[in-house]
Amino acid sequence: MTGGTRGSATSGQGDAATPGATLCWASAEIDPGTLAAVRRYAHCAGRVLERDGLSVLTWGTACHLQLAFGISDAAAVHELEAQLAAIPPARPADGPASIGPGPLAIGALAFDPTALSQLVVPEIAVVADGTSCRATTVGTQAEVARALAGFPFVADAPAPEPDDGAWPPEAFQLRSARSHTDFRDQVARALGAIRAGGVDKVVLVREVTVVADQPFHQHHLLERLRALHPSCLAFAVDGFVGASPELLLRRTGREVVSQPLAGTVARSGDPEEDRHLAAGLLASAKERSEHRIVVDAILGTLRPSCSHLAAPDLPHLLELRNVAHLATRVTGQLAAPTPDAPMPGALALAAALHPTPAVGGWPTAAALGYLAKFEELDRDRFAGPVGWVRADGDGEWWIGIRSALLDGPRARLMAGVGVVEGSDPAAELAETQLKLQALLAAAVRP
Repeated sequence: MTGGTRGSATSGQGDAATPGATLCWASAEIDPGTLAAVRRYAHCAGRVLERDGLSVLTWGTACHLQLAFGISDAAAVHELEAQLAAIPPARPADGPASIGPGPLAIGALAFDPTALSQLVVPEIAVVADGTSCRATTVGTQAEVARALAGFPFVADAPAPEPDDGAWPPEAFQLRSARSHTDFRDQVARALGAIRAGGVDKVVLVREVTVVADQPFHQHHLLERLRALHPSCLAFAVDGFVGASPELLLRRTGREVVSQPLAGTVARSGDPEEDRHLAAGLLASAKERSEHRIVVDAILGTLRPSCSHLAAPDLPHLLELRNVAHLATRVTGQLAAPTPDAPMPGALALAAALHPTPAVGGWPTAAALGYLAKFEELDRDRFAGPVGWVRADGDGEWWIGIRSALLDGPRARLMAGVGVVEGSDPAAELAETQLKLQALLAAAVRP
């Protein structure tokens, strides 16, 4: 099976084709010894999500699943999950149908919850989680039968296209979409809106563009990001590449987990100085208040779907390479499904949460209204959900931060800061510089 698009399906449009009508799937455990070769190919030519304990390695396109009006359309999101679940297992002539968790859909979704978003059901998906290594193929009955005849089909993944240049770039230009003065003024204007009432927090994004003397390749960035940020989710989905530290939602059966971040401090590399900086972050009333807004919003959104939901009263410190964040681990158990209330899948739960106050502001509607009027920036997929959902509803979605949008030799990098009462424009600018370093260190090294 090679790359390409076999079919197309849309969600939320009345005359949409249903993927289950023409596609089927087969799945089986594969030799973990083939994983290195699969990983190399997917890093070069596929869609990838990787963190400690999990690799989701995919390539090819069996069909697209579209949300014409974005993930804010809850009915369309549920329909999309139902379409994925409706893809039937293949039935080989000489044996029973495949068993297993079924196919998955992978995607990086728009920040704007009302904008068109698209997920892909890949032709080949390999999921390795430390306890199993399973490959799933999706296609027509004949295509799946051909793949099964040569099983394990991932052992013969085609060689990726060679690079058309050395790495890292030897020359590059870095341009900021706004001057430092303009960004500080933007923060000051947001503070004025907060003091005037109606909005408590606004998350502003700063953009820089890197133009190099050669094209960027996602596998270079993935390898570098995995090395620099091993505790994050490294991802590459259709030109959107990054390493996110922020888990929006993971669903495993009835168990759900979210780990929001809000509140940031630099790390110096000196242990004593870092302990001092961390203590200041944990003691800051401003940072703690900003963080609690995010946690309370997530608890409020998940509570109606859960029979149990909990979060500690105090945040902990999440230490990354050059920054530390306040973090809170939210855990819960979904209510048992009933005929009238089926259990929501990972995508539906993530869609209900997005955008959290960590990436948009609070109250959500007022903050998004402010951004639409004053931010003057197309975030595209930056700070949108990136992840996967399986036919059984399990999956996980992270927030697409610490990321770059790649277009040949051009890369758009963005970093956001939460503006609340007490924010300082100069400090917020400095925070964007810290966050941008995560991608700059991976993309260009003079």
